[in-house]
Amino acid sequence: MTATRTPVNPWSWSLGYGFNQAELVESASRLLVLSGQGPAAADGTPQYAGDLPAQVSLCLDNIETVLTEAGMMLRNVVRINVFTTDVDAMMGSWGDLAKRFALAGVQPTSTLVGVTRLAFPEMMVEIEATAVD
Repeated sequence: MTATRTPVNPWSWSLGYGFNQAELVESASRLLVLSGQGPAAADGTPQYAGDLPAQVSLCLDNIETVLTEAGMMLRNVVRINVFTTDVDAMMGSWGDLAKRFALAGVQPTSTLVGVTRLAFPEMMVEIEATAVD
């Protein structure tokens, strides 16, 4: 049985940023909770030091790899938590992140959190995700 997703948006401002205020998920048969995915190569080596847009793209690539391994796709993501060392730069890259999800046909809920440091000093962003089907 495929889960049904109903956007819940008492305010519409978030739609311009590519996310819903909430999503009601009903009849989900599987729940996948991903650890934070950073801009790392398959061996765990951080990539693209100082290039936030490239780091965001690689984080999303890594999320898609984990999803594929679990038999899911980006369209199954219902929530992301974005941790960044530079909130202003991340807001500048948010459109690319939102576009990637829009191409998958979803607007997952999201939270953006500014932090002083991530696991490796060269990492500027890490993204957690929750997916259902």
